Amino acid sequence: MDLFDSMRIFVRVVERGSFSAVARELNVGQPAVSKQVRALEQYLGGPVFARSTRHLALTDQGQGFYNHCQEILGQLETATRSFASGQEQIAGPLRVAAPVSYGRLCIAPLIGTFLQRHPDIRIDLRLSDHNEDLLKENIDLAIRIGVVKSEGLVAASLGNSTRRLYASPAYLERHGLPRAPAELADHNCIAFTLLEHYDSWHFTREAEALDVTIKGNVTSNSSEAIREMVLHGLGISLSPEWLFAADVEQGRVRTLLDDYQATALPVSAVFSRERRRSARTMAFIDFLREHL
Repeated sequence: MDLFDSMRIFVRVVERGSFSAVARELNVGQPAVSKQVRALEQYLGGPVFARSTRHLALTDQGQGFYNHCQEILGQLETATRSFASGQEQIAGPLRVAAPVSYGRLCIAPLIGTFLQRHPDIRIDLRLSDHNEDLLKENIDLAIRIGVVKSEGLVAASLGNSTRRLYASPAYLERHGLPRAPAELADHNCIAFTLLEHYDSWHFTREAEALDVTIKGNVTSNSSEAIREMVLHGLGISLSPEWLFAADVEQGRVRTLLDDYQATALPVSAVFSRERRRSARTMAFIDFLREHL
């Protein structure tokens, strides 16, 4: 038995929550993963998982061993990468998660430039509008838009995402142009439900602050879907500038109430406290700060 290999597999089983998930990840059969864990338990002299439960659960001793494994494997990874040059190399796999639209429009176009600077990194870009479990999905870094509240995550600021009101010319021809935020209450507003208080839009103008409770006949948890609905004349959205930049330039949508500023959303790069910050992770964060 290779102790370090068994420790790595054990850690991944804990993080993924199943033997079969790790087997698929390693492209081996599930019995091979189970054999590694059993060999580790024989080496330790006791079980790391409680077999009597329906779900995979650590024993008390297993939890303590898992914590030590994370620390030991992190130190081993650092020592291995640092050996050749005396400092940690910027190389290896980097798993990045991002919201679908933001990843497509803002992150993906930058990947080529980043890889030119760091050719030994291999990026796996995963796009989803849901906040994935970084440990379970083995994600090194996630881009989050909005306030980061998840415990156990470290957030590095990448700036703010300015938002504006958008509507298509066809919608405005049918329903008229709102002249003040209060008039939005009389329009069909399309809300993005992944934000807190998504049905209340906040605006400022000089010293004036306004909150408008909006209403509409459709909401969505997808910014891509909201963009399509706005383009097809369904209603008004409060969306980030990057989502509609090309559409505004080509005249497919218009910005509304430009004298008023909507609350900007913070953009952050987040990673788990349990996962050591690697040189490649920090290099990507610094690159995003430089280019976004």
